[in-house]
Amino acid sequence: MSENLCPLSKLRPGSGGVVQALRCPRAIKRRLADLGMLPGTPVWVRRAAPFGDPIQVHLRGYELTLRKEDAQLIWMQPYA
Repeated sequence: MSENLCPLSKLRPGSGGVVQALRCPRAIKRRLADLGMLPGTPVWVRRAAPFGDPIQVHLRGYELTLRKEDAQLIWMQPYA
């Protein structure tokens, strides 16, 4: 994996990137995939709570709110 990948939880509101990998157990990977969080999917961070939990993101035409612990499992290639 590239050295400039980072977990989704590290992206700030207004920034975005492309999903590169889901580093999690199969059951969680399946749940995230069912929500549209697949490698190659563009994702934009809309909002984050004061301590970063939860995080609201925009993908595939809808808004999704994720817990920080789930967002840490989604590895992104941030946009420059």
